[in-house]
Amino acid sequence: MADVINLKRFKKRTARAQSAVQADANRAKFGRTKAERALDERRTSRADQLLDQHQITGDLT
Repeated sequence: MADVINLKRFKKRTARAQSAVQADANRAKFGRTKAERALDERRTSRADQLLDQHQITGDLT
């Protein structure tokens, strides 16, 4: 005779496993460290500043 299986526990265990797989995928896709985000922000800010410095303002006519 086969062992009795608690279906509620089995469903919870499979749900946890699927959740862990999804979490790993999300970490790989979206995970960036705070330092990487800060570096990207500094680069973007510096590029915007340089672009603004080359802007011509005033009436040319």
